[in-house]
Amino acid sequence: MKKKRSKKKKFSFFGEYKKCWDFLKNSREYIYFAVLVFFIFVVIGFFFEDLINIFFKSIFNFDLKENILDYIAELLLATEGMGARELIGYIFLNNLQSSFLGIIFGIFFGIFPFVATIFNGYLLGFVAILSVKEQGILVLWRILPHGIFELPAIFISFALGFRLGIYVFREKEKYSFKELIFHSLRVFLLVIFPLLVVAAIIEGILIGFG
Repeated sequence: MKKKRSKKKKFSFFGEYKKCWDFLKNSREYIYFAVLVFFIFVVIGFFFEDLINIFFKSIFNFDLKENILDYIAELLLATEGMGARELIGYIFLNNLQSSFLGIIFGIFFGIFPFVATIFNGYLLGFVAILSVKEQGILVLWRILPHGIFELPAIFISFALGFRLGIYVFREKEKYSFKELIFHSLRVFLLVIFPLLVVAAIIEGILIGFG
């Protein structure tokens, strides 16, 4: 009698992307949460940066505004003199690192991606209001293209970090912890990675030739 040969599943990008899409659809509540938290702190950073700074000074004796300005100055100094190609590489590697850490460090109860979401949202609002004060409201249209691909990648990575972090608290979870990590890494490679490549190219060109 002939033995039946076991059929090996052929690898296909279409199949892998379908699995990514299914996993993202199943993770949409976490993505919505990441988007909500992010934009709440964008609004806070844009409209209440002076009030927040007073709060930090009075409670923690910490000048938040000065420290953020120092952080921005360090970024500008690090990228000073870079051409478009170097900027693309610098931006891509920084965003890639943030996204990867947002997923992996989410294992620790989602604390890292939650704090990172708050910081990035507040920072965007802070930078936006500074830009508006110096150059007027229309400057926001110059900021917009930078986030078209970058923000979805950041939202997805932080959302997957949240999901990993609260795994132990969920009674009804479709996936095992091992499966969650595997699916998250697949999304990182096939969805987040390409988005960050495109985002870095756009941002690098806009800054390099701006």
